[in-house]
Amino acid sequence: QVQLVESGGGLVQAGGSLRLSCVASGGTFSRYAMGWFRQAPGKEREFVAAIPWSGDMTYYADSVKGRFTISRDNAKNTVYLQMNSLKSEDTGVYYCAAPPRLRNSGLGQMTTYDSWGLGTQVTVSS
Repeated sequence: QVQLVESGGGLVQAGGSLRLSCVASGGTFSRYAMGWFRQAPGKEREFVAAIPWSGDMTYYADSVKGRFTISRDNAKNTVYLQMNSLKSEDTGVYYCAAPPRLRNSGLGQMTTYDSWGLGTQVTVSS
């Protein structure tokens, strides 16, 4: 398992942008796929985006396609989530997660991941 720390959350108006960062430690970052999930008040945690350890593909929830971009910088042990055209329904706590080393399948499912950060709050005002 790796240790994950998210940052970059905050309060933004609808239509605005935020970039979340997640720094990993305790493992060879380049060999871990990474994912972002979010949880709105009173709702279950849901998948947002993922990137395999190979970095050659990206996956998104339908609700964020075309607005959010996941990327990684292996030299900085960091995964990013660029969020544009934010909507009030994007409000929630955003979590960074990593599956077991070299796992590249099932990245859209929470149960695939065994390392989680504590989350960062994103609030979008309408």
